[in-house]
Amino acid sequence: MEVKNVPIVAGQPSNEESSENSKADGVFENLSDAIDEKKTESAALVEEDTGNEKPTDAKVETSKKDPDDDEYAYLDATGFTSELFKIEVRGLPKYYGISELKKLLNVKMNLSTNKIKIMKPGSPFIFICFRCQEDREAAIKALDGYKWKGKALSAFEAKPAPDPLVRRRKEASAAEGEPVNAKRRSVAACATALAYLPYEEQLQQKQSEMENVLQKFGKELWSSVPALRPYIEKQRESNNGLPCALESIRPSPMQNGYRNKCEFTIGKDGTGVKRVGFRVGSYSNGFLEVESIKELKHIPECMKQTVALFEEYVQTSKLEVYSAETYQGYFRQLTVRMSHATGQVMVVVGVHLQELSLEEQTRLKESIVECLTSENGKKAGVCSVYFEVIQKRQQGQFSNPIEHLYGETHIEDEILGLKFRISPQAFFQINTPAAEVLYQCAIDLATPDKNTSILDVCCGTGTIGLCFAKHCKQVLGVDIVAQAIEDAKHNAERNGVENCKFFSGNADDLIMSLIRHANIMPDQNESLLAILDPPRAGLHVRSITQLRNARGLDKLVYVSCSPQSAIKNWVDLMRPCSKQLRGEPFIAKRAIAVDMFPHTPHTELVILFEREPETGTVAETASTNIESSETV
Repeated sequence: MEVKNVPIVAGQPSNEESSENSKADGVFENLSDAIDEKKTESAALVEEDTGNEKPTDAKVETSKKDPDDDEYAYLDATGFTSELFKIEVRGLPKYYGISELKKLLNVKMNLSTNKIKIMKPGSPFIFICFRCQEDREAAIKALDGYKWKGKALSAFEAKPAPDPLVRRRKEASAAEGEPVNAKRRSVAACATALAYLPYEEQLQQKQSEMENVLQKFGKELWSSVPALRPYIEKQRESNNGLPCALESIRPSPMQNGYRNKCEFTIGKDGTGVKRVGFRVGSYSNGFLEVESIKELKHIPECMKQTVALFEEYVQTSKLEVYSAETYQGYFRQLTVRMSHATGQVMVVVGVHLQELSLEEQTRLKESIVECLTSENGKKAGVCSVYFEVIQKRQQGQFSNPIEHLYGETHIEDEILGLKFRISPQAFFQINTPAAEVLYQCAIDLATPDKNTSILDVCCGTGTIGLCFAKHCKQVLGVDIVAQAIEDAKHNAERNGVENCKFFSGNADDLIMSLIRHANIMPDQNESLLAILDPPRAGLHVRSITQLRNARGLDKLVYVSCSPQSAIKNWVDLMRPCSKQLRGEPFIAKRAIAVDMFPHTPHTELVILFEREPETGTVAETASTNIESSETV
């Protein structure tokens, strides 16, 4: 799928990278992340211990206890935490939407919420955190007794969640062994869960998983759109139980050393040795070890050389590595990007400055450059060095400050003969050779011609649109990230592509404007085709509505890096006409899976949807089905 040029949150996997990034699924950088993850467990404890009675005291005494043994010491030791000002709200209605709840709290009631912790959709109780006691008291006063959807809410102070790391250590001490239920796995099992299988067996497993996803899609259609049941049954008979045809999975041309970007954690292994590698534990599990990546199959040799070089530097440095437990230390993250086309390596060193003076910061930067530009650094291909200041972000801040220290400001890679520049915080397909396969599949499914205009929704840096450009009349791309659009424009100019235009803004608001801009003339056999390449969560329903209501848009290619999450979008594309979805429904025709991430469970899925004419087979089937129901 098209990778988006949006700011990267340090220490967290991007949408497309998922768990094959620097940590296993569910691993957290620090205490606040872990506290949020453990909210379900904490909620269960609250429900069991308090029922509907209010806690008598939300304060926790910490001053007389050993911080290493006190599960609440973080409240005093880590500066501000909204856990200090948390409330519990009970009595919520059985059915409510998360966005609906947020609108009630933040818009209608004008509460100054800092975090809203929802156990699961439809949960009868939630936790809400605030930034100060005054805001907390105001919220309790407003919410306690408030009637919403016929239900009277109750609100009261909630105790802070305990530190999960300290809790696990206490459990281990009591049991004289490992923390209870610890999910300790090897670095290979964390980062490359399928590496133990021959590649052909990996492909078979992923093909089977995509069949399961499409079967789930068919079941969702069956239950959500009764009018389509006869059509779905007919499709299942023709496609081995699936709602559309699924072709054989396309393998990655490169199975080993394919990753062009990794975010490595800097920490300590189980013996206390400083390491640059991948996290194999998590804060909530009670262990934070970082292990070597030397034996991992999916990391290229130039990255391993760069990591080994910087690990040696960290081990000899007088500065300590960062600790997620104490919030002390300096070295935290090493991001390495490389180009398969040029062999260039870009390095971004992430550091907590703590109390370093300006002079000390300058010396640190100079020593980093000296390390990475040494003879071994040059052998690894290092040509660009950046310095990232990792800090607690303020509201509205999406990325950390970054400073160019040495060499090139960008590196360059190629997809389908086109050159793309890559900046330090830009997203780009993790597996460049497989990206060529993915984009070619999209082109083959779409079958554009010189009378086709392409609407590239969530275009990112323009990679998909530019690859389509030579096959069509024009490409109109839109993305909400302004920097991504600037990169897309640069890439178009760099490759001499003149039939692409890119626009910055929310796709929800611009789709109709772009369609008018395309100025399609059906009487001259011109057509409009949409390429959708959304983030993992899929498109907002407003974008789906705009696409459904767009006249002249009869074909759509949906590229998903998280097929499970995209099912709702697919169902909405196929729903019958309604007051909201006025345009004729699309129908899923063909699907192709592409293995973008060998040795991991993740797979991309591309689906072709075509608009069903008003007198088409599906419309007739649905109409007949509705008429039959009315007769009965």
